[in-house]
Amino acid sequence: MLLSNTTHSVSGGLPLSVNFDSPVDYLIFIFQILFATAAVLIAGPVVISICATRALRLQNRFIFMLNTSVCDTLIGFSVYYVGLFDVQEGYPSRNGTYNMLPSILGVNIMTFLFAQFDRYFAVCHPFIYARFITRRVVICLNIYCWLHVYGQSIILNFLPLSWSIQAYVYSMVSLQIIVITKVVMTIKLYVVARFQLEKDPPSAERESKKESLKIIIFVVINFLVLWCPSFVNIVLRLVAGGGLIFRNEATNLFAIMARLNAVSTPAVYIWGSPALREATVRTVWGRVCPRCRRRVGSCPVKANGKGRPLKSH
Repeated sequence: MLLSNTTHSVSGGLPLSVNFDSPVDYLIFIFQILFATAAVLIAGPVVISICATRALRLQNRFIFMLNTSVCDTLIGFSVYYVGLFDVQEGYPSRNGTYNMLPSILGVNIMTFLFAQFDRYFAVCHPFIYARFITRRVVICLNIYCWLHVYGQSIILNFLPLSWSIQAYVYSMVSLQIIVITKVVMTIKLYVVARFQLEKDPPSAERESKKESLKIIIFVVINFLVLWCPSFVNIVLRLVAGGGLIFRNEATNLFAIMARLNAVSTPAVYIWGSPALREATVRTVWGRVCPRCRRRVGSCPVKANGKGRPLKSH
């Protein structure tokens, strides 16, 4: 049985996540506000920059970045609810969202998996990739991530509670397969980036491939490190009856770690891609703070021999 929260609301509405009985409660509440704001202010500009820059939209890897950044922005907004109010997701739920908000992480997981396969085929099988993996295919894959995750969540909400719990456990088991696949693909991409690309002659296309591999490897490793503790704890609670139990989402250390990806992932995108960094300054921060535009030099989007942006990387 989940621990009940003793927080009460004076007005009789939704209670807050903490009681404000100790300095720790104030720190938790302030942290949730700062974290939610940081996620929105970092991931949001990435979404705007990719949507506003045609050269980025033409590259498949930025479509995956766009999808995960949309998820990260929504996670940031969701923290204003799950982090500030007494909310407990899962089974049983308290003031929850029927697993609609936690499912955003599921969309991220599937998007990262498809992005890894996308980078693998782009680098190791460029002719097959150029012929079959079109921009339309990539967009359809990203849409499928949303339909699959939320379709599953909606179906679970209409099933009897006992069936929903069983299906939830099976979904956790399937996630283990996805996690193992992501680990294997990360190792494979590292080997490709470390050895295979070094044999290619220097070119703008090779540098674009190295940049994309570096970003996806770093992002996936960071995602797994922050998300796996929460995943393991959920599995222990549902399967073995163990694991740690927290008062609510705001005090759930593992859930907080998983949500930290909403800040770290877009930050890695900006750090690892000069083209995205320049676009972010030009379309967002340069308009808010003109001094930022002057500080950041021009980082043109890598192009092919015809002067056009690379569409497949």
